[in-house]
Amino acid sequence: MLLPQDIIRIKRDGGVLKTQEIQRFVDGLVDGSFSDAQVGAMAMAIFQNSLNTEEKVTLTTSMMHSGDVLSWEGYDRPIVDKHSTGGVGDKVSFMLAAIVAACGGYVPMISGRGLGHTGGTSDKLESIAGFNVEPTIPEFKRIVKELGVAIISQTDNLAPADKRLYSIRDVTSTVESIPLITASILSKKLAAGLDTLVMDVKVGNGAMMTSLEDAKALAESISSVANNAGVKTQAIITDMNQVLGVTAGNALEMFETVQYLKGEYLDPRLHTVVKSLATAMLVNSGLALDANSAEKQINNALDSGKAAEVFDKMVAALGGPKNYLDKPWDAMQKANVIVDIKATQSGYLSQMNTRDIGMSVVGLGGGRTAPRQPVDHTVGFDAILPLGEKVIAGDVIARVHAKDEVGAKLAAEQYRQALSFSDAKPELAPVIYSY
Repeated sequence: MLLPQDIIRIKRDGGVLKTQEIQRFVDGLVDGSFSDAQVGAMAMAIFQNSLNTEEKVTLTTSMMHSGDVLSWEGYDRPIVDKHSTGGVGDKVSFMLAAIVAACGGYVPMISGRGLGHTGGTSDKLESIAGFNVEPTIPEFKRIVKELGVAIISQTDNLAPADKRLYSIRDVTSTVESIPLITASILSKKLAAGLDTLVMDVKVGNGAMMTSLEDAKALAESISSVANNAGVKTQAIITDMNQVLGVTAGNALEMFETVQYLKGEYLDPRLHTVVKSLATAMLVNSGLALDANSAEKQINNALDSGKAAEVFDKMVAALGGPKNYLDKPWDAMQKANVIVDIKATQSGYLSQMNTRDIGMSVVGLGGGRTAPRQPVDHTVGFDAILPLGEKVIAGDVIARVHAKDEVGAKLAAEQYRQALSFSDAKPELAPVIYSY
């Protein structure tokens, strides 16, 4: 029998893993015969020495088959999904899933928990009282059939190998490994039985991929593996050099989602990302003939209120309140302390250390430093001013939501430290990158 330490040693020393060695590792993730320490060591070995294309495909498909593989036989419309590599303030999934479902797609979105400095879609949904991110698979499929969309967390039986590896990557500094990211994302997406996938690869100082070169490599890795596995996949690279939208933190991001879907406030950068990804999902799935047709459908889904209606019904179907969008704060708790963060100098907001802001949310309790740690859904930042904004000393540049005054004061100072100012208006990074 192949021992875990022997398999780890092969990759540690730069060797190429055989199919049976990768399968043994995946089996060990599921049955516990690889300890947490050994899983962490294997993740670090892969992080240091990478995987070739064949190894990536084998790891991805082995993890995919580590549990249930969903079938959508009898569903008469495209099965389409999106996945983001994660960022700070990234609440795109909620708007996007509702829009595409309103345009006729089936969107069975299986989401993750918070990872490092990035927020987790499932954690955000759990801000809503009663929302169940872990329904049974039959219930999940029924809701998708009836409403066009359901957003859930990984179930124990869907890519369980990834579920364990994902949590250990978070606490072993192996999050940024392109082969592990590829296998993690695609094992879940392939197990979900998709026809079409659109990848949102974030780049910048708040993303796992901080350089455009690395983001391109990840985009190409995911596209190559997924397309070879029979899922039509397009990757789009989007900016994460500042918080996306005006909120960062679980309940706060859900409130911004409500505002967006109801047409009360659409942050320009956030809206650009949502439209770009929705267009790709609609065109690649055949739900729209071209980008112009897709844009008309997207605008209609928002302007008519259909996307909002779809999201509202999904919340209720998964255990949340009916008419959540009418009174979102009736179903979510607020932080004990809310404090304005004021600029200490005048000038243009020129740079933002977005990762530090994400880690400040984690420090407030809104994220995790250990796999099964509870999350405080109330904390975070809102009223976040975008880069390029001109401010005068004393102006409010954001608000911190915290559980106590001490935490609020520390987070406010961390937020200020994460910003840079300039006398001239800065040249900003593009929202969407071409590659």
